[in-house]
Amino acid sequence: MAAKFAFFPPDPASYEVTVEKGAGKLKMTEVAENENVDVLKVKSKRGTEIVAVYVKNPSAKLTLLYSHGNAADLGQMYDLFIELSIHLRVNLMGYDYSGYGKSTGKPSEQNTYADIEAAYECLQETYGVKEEDVILYGQSVGSGPTLDLASRLSRLRGVVLHSPILSGLRVMYPVKRTYWFDIYKNIDKIPLVKCPVLVIHGTEDDVVDCSHGKQLWELCKEKYEPLWVKGGNHCNLELYPEYIKHLKKFVSAIEKSGHLRNGTVPSIDLMADSRPRQSTDQREKSRSSTDHRENPRVSTDLREKSRASIDKRERSRKNMELSEKTSNVTEQPEKARNSIDRLAST
Repeated sequence: MAAKFAFFPPDPASYEVTVEKGAGKLKMTEVAENENVDVLKVKSKRGTEIVAVYVKNPSAKLTLLYSHGNAADLGQMYDLFIELSIHLRVNLMGYDYSGYGKSTGKPSEQNTYADIEAAYECLQETYGVKEEDVILYGQSVGSGPTLDLASRLSRLRGVVLHSPILSGLRVMYPVKRTYWFDIYKNIDKIPLVKCPVLVIHGTEDDVVDCSHGKQLWELCKEKYEPLWVKGGNHCNLELYPEYIKHLKKFVSAIEKSGHLRNGTVPSIDLMADSRPRQSTDQREKSRSSTDHRENPRVSTDLREKSRASIDKRERSRKNMELSEKTSNVTEQPEKARNSIDRLAST
């Protein structure tokens, strides 16, 4: 049942994949050419062929594997990926789930698990990336495949959960237990993650309540100082200066920690303490868990809220400011505006 409401790939896709004459390299249309970006097609173990991009940063020591939100594809995320690679000083791989963008197949929970595995294996086999140098980043529904993979890898450097969900069903209904038909059972997988976890969530998220992020953070074994973005909603956290500032702080901390190669976690002294950021979590009236949410959210409500968020972003046309030296938000180009997760359901 939950799966019926989970996937809303952009239709039509925001890009095409072409083959460059002579060189035989793959290229994405509708995005700016960049010599530091590889476009790839990767086969998953379930038989689908997913499209991925690999953004190279010559000064990078770590690689970020980004699982995007529900109603987005690579064309919409492209500009954000470039910016994150530059300002976090990481290599970055992003990919489209089966049935999203120009990836083949149909979207499903199990396909997304196979998709992230294929992307991860590509990092290892094509680019020689080691597990201990990987940060998994999951946005919204992307927290599902991210935590599924993270729960099975013991030597990851870190995990970032951006507006994550406890589970698919819990987005819609305040259930008190996990049912067999639920999807993305993140609440059951987060305790299995052995690396530092950063959770970022907006306090005014009207699609996935902030209590999802807070409960996941409470269940983390290795808590990193969370970021509760005061006033932030589901689709605009990148517009807040503290978003990139806190991400940079996290990447810097785990890079310096030299996450030990035997699967143990770095000293807690290198991690921030377990108290939430006071600057962004100032006594907002948050719900302690999804079991106490006010009313069940049906799928039509979620679609309407998501589209309202899109309309707000279409009017604002602002981009995040990626410098720590200023708190001003600059105007965001068309592609970057559309890159933020426009979740229609979960």
